[in-house]
Amino acid sequence: MASFDTTRPVYGTAPVAGHVKGFVFNLVAQVIAWNDARVTRKALNTLTDRELEDIGLVRGDIDDVANGH
Repeated sequence: MASFDTTRPVYGTAPVAGHVKGFVFNLVAQVIAWNDARVTRKALNTLTDRELEDIGLVRGDIDDVANGH
């Protein structure tokens, strides 16, 4: 006797659509991360050396902080 699992979706073109959706999702996530780093870098660059020192940074740390390192 054969049995069919009816709880699983049928995959026709879904894997291709899933890959495209994943690609678009990753692309959007990368753009958002880039923009967050850009905004952070811009904000930290407007601070004086004294203000950076107050928060425990030096100018050379700005790129590392902006990139999340």
